[in-house]
Amino acid sequence: MPEINLHSISFWVVALFALVSAYQICVYLFVYGKVAFYKTPAKNNGALPPVSVVICAKNEADNLTEYLPKILSQEYPEFEVIVVNDCSWDNTEDVLREYGKIFPNLKTILIKEDEYYKHGKKFALMVGIKGTKYEHILFTDGDCYPNTSHWIQEMMQGYDAGREIVIGYGPYKKEKSFLNKLIRFDTFMIGMQYLSAGISNKAYMGVGRNLSYKKDLFFKNKGFATHYHITSGDDDLFVNQAATATNTAVVIAKDSFTYSVPSKTWNDWNRQKARHLSTSGLYTSSSKNRLIFLHAANYLFWALAIVAFTRIDWILVTGSCFMVKNIVQFITLYKGGEKLDEKDISIGFLLFEFLLLFLYPAWHLNRSLFKSAKWKN
Repeated sequence: MPEINLHSISFWVVALFALVSAYQICVYLFVYGKVAFYKTPAKNNGALPPVSVVICAKNEADNLTEYLPKILSQEYPEFEVIVVNDCSWDNTEDVLREYGKIFPNLKTILIKEDEYYKHGKKFALMVGIKGTKYEHILFTDGDCYPNTSHWIQEMMQGYDAGREIVIGYGPYKKEKSFLNKLIRFDTFMIGMQYLSAGISNKAYMGVGRNLSYKKDLFFKNKGFATHYHITSGDDDLFVNQAATATNTAVVIAKDSFTYSVPSKTWNDWNRQKARHLSTSGLYTSSSKNRLIFLHAANYLFWALAIVAFTRIDWILVTGSCFMVKNIVQFITLYKGGEKLDEKDISIGFLLFEFLLLFLYPAWHLNRSLFKSAKWKN
């Protein structure tokens, strides 16, 4: 151990690095640990409510052909599936017509193109919500499929006394490519964040691929009125404004997951991320501050690590802090990966995390380029 000199730059750099490392350890243990060490509550054995599943589809003929039967054939006492065909020009209408002959619980709503009025996905969702006959609504997308036939049942387990919102997890389909692993890791980390927040009664977002709330809550909060002008945000912004410490539940069970088809190219993923990030500026102040602090600490950790490792006389302290933090992080992510069925990508967390440190600033810079997009998942 070198002699401590309070006037030494090396001392203060390493001291600050140790402090940030300790903070990161606490984050992984006490924030992300909410998911990693989550214990599923006892199931509600009472009567489960009837459900309206709402799907908005725009040119999703191929995906609906493959995935819609998995939703229509769910093992659940009473449910309807409403598919809003939003101005599709592919074979979506034909696919829905044929499935309507097989599944009596399928209801379709057609929105026709209007040359004078251009709308986005939120309009289609509002049409679908107004067309539901049940109070409990469950949302997913046309390119999504439930992990099992018990998806609806698992999600409805979240509705105990006083709950009006149920947040689920929506991972991406596993494929053999580096891009797929990076996309899945990013989704996994976002999931760890919003699911942990929900468990802590501080829910700030959900994903439209797997989200449920009551119709009355939607209209009580005036739907998407406060953010209708934003292309994205039908899921996270609504939850951000409607969730309270007592009305939101989280469901973490593999049977409750819905899987989505991931982007196939870097350009598609970059555009998708830029769109999604356009909503963060409209979060409540408390939500924004928590997220900013969380991400800023991560950047500070890596910046200080680079500098601290150049201070050879303090290398033992620096190395110990770095190692302990990463061991805690690995254990938490690995356990979280077991819960969210993402164990394979948790192993490469250091590489994926380091890459995302560079990608996120680029996405924030590019998000203004996608304001004109009208209908995107």
